[in-house]
Amino acid sequence: MSPRESRDHDQGAGAVLLCGEVRTCLLPAHQALDVRAAAQLLRLRADERVLVSERPNLYARSPDALTGVDCPLPSASGAKVRAVGTVAARGALTEGRVLQTSARLSLTARGPDHRQPWGHYLVRPGLLEPFGRLPREAVAEGVLAGARRGELDVGLIADGLLTRLLRHPLLDQRPPFKSRPTRLRWTALTAGPGTDRPVIERLTLAEDELRTLALRVPSGADPAEVAALCEDLALHDWLLTTLVRLLDGSRLGSADGTAVVRALRPAVDHLLHLWMPRARLDPAFAALWDALEERPGFTRQWEALVRRIRDQLALHAIPALHQEAVMAP
Repeated sequence: MSPRESRDHDQGAGAVLLCGEVRTCLLPAHQALDVRAAAQLLRLRADERVLVSERPNLYARSPDALTGVDCPLPSASGAKVRAVGTVAARGALTEGRVLQTSARLSLTARGPDHRQPWGHYLVRPGLLEPFGRLPREAVAEGVLAGARRGELDVGLIADGLLTRLLRHPLLDQRPPFKSRPTRLRWTALTAGPGTDRPVIERLTLAEDELRTLALRVPSGADPAEVAALCEDLALHDWLLTTLVRLLDGSRLGSADGTAVVRALRPAVDHLLHLWMPRARLDPAFAALWDALEERPGFTRQWEALVRRIRDQLALHAIPALHQEAVMAP
């Protein structure tokens, strides 16, 4: 564990609420980035290296970038709670093709009655302290419902980092196919003593490509590991959503074979090999995928779609093979 990760884990030890947002999109580049280019894209800080892994697939993750905030928190009850501290954001690239940005923060149960010097907050990366007591349930619901004007909006920080990365000169702005970005907004309330397993309490799909996730995690859970779970879920939700849309746009049964193959080719070239849920998760959080596989059944749906694509490609290959056989001397 790096010094920064250690500090992040220390902040989780005193937190009663963790929350964040993940943006996921297709990298706007005609060719997937290799390891060196991925590290160059995600080099947010000169003093920290980009994490790169090639097993079980190519994955690169930036160091954290911190944003100082001093503003009211969203609250479902209408309670006026102000918090000060820093939000941690990072970017990740999977197989040089799918780009994600993620912003996260932790909140303590109670903070000082007066604002401290910035040095006090900077040595606690990713941690916010409220003025007085934190109504954590109301704030968690407020975060999931969406911030109002003037309130802390962690999604704007994730979106700002995404915009910065999408403008990188490495990107030629020529994606291999059309797709839509998705957003995953999440909260994680800490459980009481004796609880040692994280639990998914609610997962919803809303309009405008928004998903919301409510978790319950053990006290002292590492915020970076909770964020990694949410990034993993967001990645595979984007893959599934994008594959469904590609199939919907392929006009199966009504288009000729050439048109169908042309419509399905992006899935084969760029998506089918990316499905690897929980590949890099802490075992405690990887276990949550078992619940997702039961309902809504992510991998079952993915495998059914993959079989449908392969069946269609095989079906449309038969006439071409037959024609070749007839024309053969």
